[in-house]
Amino acid sequence: MQAVMKSSNRASVVIVGGGVTGLSAAWWLAREGIDVLVVEASLIGFGASGRNGGGCSHHHSPLFVEEQRLWPMMDELLGYPTEYRPDRISIDLTEHQIALDEKVVAEAAYYGLRVDRLDPQQVRDLVPFAGDNVLAGYYYHFGGHANPHRTLQAYAWALKNLGGRVLEHTPVLGIERQGERVTGVRTPQGLISCDHLVIAAGPYTGELAAQVGVDIPLVTARAEMIVTEPLPLLEVGGVDGNGLYGRQTLRGNLAYGGGPHEWVELADLRGTRAQSTPLQCNIARRLAELFPKVAHKRVIRSWAGFIENTPDGRPVIDRPAALDNLTVATMSGVGFGLSPASGHAIRDLVVDGTCSFTDLSTFSLSRFAALEPDWPAIQGWMPLPVPQA
Repeated sequence: MQAVMKSSNRASVVIVGGGVTGLSAAWWLAREGIDVLVVEASLIGFGASGRNGGGCSHHHSPLFVEEQRLWPMMDELLGYPTEYRPDRISIDLTEHQIALDEKVVAEAAYYGLRVDRLDPQQVRDLVPFAGDNVLAGYYYHFGGHANPHRTLQAYAWALKNLGGRVLEHTPVLGIERQGERVTGVRTPQGLISCDHLVIAAGPYTGELAAQVGVDIPLVTARAEMIVTEPLPLLEVGGVDGNGLYGRQTLRGNLAYGGGPHEWVELADLRGTRAQSTPLQCNIARRLAELFPKVAHKRVIRSWAGFIENTPDGRPVIDRPAALDNLTVATMSGVGFGLSPASGHAIRDLVVDGTCSFTDLSTFSLSRFAALEPDWPAIQGWMPLPVPQA
């Protein structure tokens, strides 16, 4: 039987953005036999999707239950390794950090999930890098972590195996609209028409949605990660604490990040090297406090990814009422871990118009109807002034 050649200028569903959210949504749609095309301005995962701590636990999200259901199955479902590992340990160095963990314990109990409180010696037994400054710890028998780069590639390969397509180095220059419907996207290679458009373009999601009259309030931050030289492997490779998130790689490196963010202008992103950031020393200091017994180990590299942030820090996954065939998705800095579930939710919105497994009302754009126009200034999320020569 002769294979059907798919058109390079049309797809049933076009997804703008080749990060984990866009790729997961494309994979979920391709599983239904839907002709889906992902267009990415650079390389897949070039933004924050490939530059994060790899955490797979978001207990505050309505996608949490589906996230936890899917992650242990993702290697089998995709057919490629994500390096997913279950469970996480949280180490607390202050009473305030203990109070924050106790809130998570309460939420875990709501879902019937197990959490063990650890005394300082139990923490040091499980995490030999920890020191005498530990006050308490918590062993979360859920969550876990995966390798962002492996996971991105797994999504992309699994998508292609199902007939889906990815066009890298293909920026979207504009969105075509006729009445209440989107008809396609303009790229340097020409117009790509579609029956449904999904915008999941990270920091650029708001800019692109605005072209068709959809307002998504977003500001952009540069978030840092550091990587150490390899260390002996821990029993549980996902260890959080001291305001940091991260994981130990299978090679033994510690890959960690976690605020403060450097707020930047979206217009500056194209001329800014994502790898250039002043935040690594702050993260290295806090990592040395978290793991004092390996504080002498070297930081061998650092990088940053640009993340989009909504006013309340929660994602947007919605079909705006003004257009019949548009879905928007911006994950507000928590896209990687939620990607199996967010892709499922986007598939449901595109195909069925509603999510089948959870209530997405807290992710709707309507919650920003009364937002102050100067909300970034109110929250202090403003770029620092450029130093004068």
